[in-house]
Amino acid sequence: MGVVFRRVLFWGGAFALLIGALVYAFWPRPESVDLGKVTRGPMQVTVNAEGQTRVHDVYEVSAPLAGEVLRIDSEVGDPVVAGETVIATMRPMDPDFLDVRTRAQIQAEISAAEAALSLAKAEVSKAQAQLDFARAELKRARTLRERGTISQRGLEQAELDLKTRSAAVDTTKAELKVRRFELANARARLIEPGSDAGEDQTCCIYVRAPVSGRVLKVMRKSQGVVAAGAGLVEIGNPEDLEVVVDFLSTDAVKIRPGDTVVIDEWGGEDTLNGLVRRVEPYGFTKVSALGIEEQRVNVVIDFAEDPVRLATLGHGYRVEARVVVWRETDVIKAPISALFRAGSQWAMFVNEAGTARQVAVEIGQMNTQEAEVLSGVADGSEVILHPSDQIVDGSLISSRPNGGAR
Repeated sequence: MGVVFRRVLFWGGAFALLIGALVYAFWPRPESVDLGKVTRGPMQVTVNAEGQTRVHDVYEVSAPLAGEVLRIDSEVGDPVVAGETVIATMRPMDPDFLDVRTRAQIQAEISAAEAALSLAKAEVSKAQAQLDFARAELKRARTLRERGTISQRGLEQAELDLKTRSAAVDTTKAELKVRRFELANARARLIEPGSDAGEDQTCCIYVRAPVSGRVLKVMRKSQGVVAAGAGLVEIGNPEDLEVVVDFLSTDAVKIRPGDTVVIDEWGGEDTLNGLVRRVEPYGFTKVSALGIEEQRVNVVIDFAEDPVRLATLGHGYRVEARVVVWRETDVIKAPISALFRAGSQWAMFVNEAGTARQVAVEIGQMNTQEAEVLSGVADGSEVILHPSDQIVDGSLISSRPNGGAR
């Protein structure tokens, strides 16, 4: 009897241990989760993009004519005064070399000009002789008139002839000047590079700064020949800065002039403030780093800061701009990581005494961290952050160590 009892006791105990182990193995265990809270407070929505600073008004100084510009001594950052500081010194270009045919044509033109000059000189001599004869005729006519030998009309005719011959002399002398200038012009066309006659001893044209400010960029440093309108130097006032940011067109439609801007990642410790001045009315195509074509729109932003804080910034510096497109001071908001889609609705899991309860929520504005909750959960509710596929409605949950509210 004792042996049977011990066997029953042994196998009964073993069976009880097995049942306990099975119950422990298959008993539901709570899932470890990170919990966050639904809170009430201020919230804002921004659109973010990378941009760069630029001087508000940049003036490009260009060559006023084709010629040789001497080496530009100005350096980037040099101060300039409007109408006083010489930016560049230019001198006319040397004449072109002549080919054989052109030289022969010019020499023929010189010969023709010399012949025309000789003819003009002869015409002057002829006109002068006729003038001298007219003077003598007038003198004789006056004597004869005093004696009554000729009529008054004969005297007046002699006076008219004198005036006509005098005018003819003036005309031929003017024609002689024209012929001399034509000859000089023809001879000047024979001037070639390197000849003394082609050097302009008065030298140069001085290009001066159109405005006061500083040199921002020297586009041509060395001496050389440039075309008319070629850029030489860019000038501007580096204390008058603005920011230009190219936003995606889908973000740019949300931005309005006057919107507040937070500027960071500019190299300083604190953020800078700004205001949107203009959203440009046209877009352009830009290829992203991933090779995707995007439609972009430039947004111009003015700094709303003491110029002293901007002293270390300059033209073309990189910044990050966050334009505030929506802001409220008192809303119910939840961490955006708690949201997931349940069909066509937004939903989240709420912690109810260690049990996950799925609730549908209505969402308003969203930013990268928070979402405005219009209905579905109350202020102070605990919600599950980043819920996994293991979490379903009614699941047991426990807060993950070092998780806490986020």
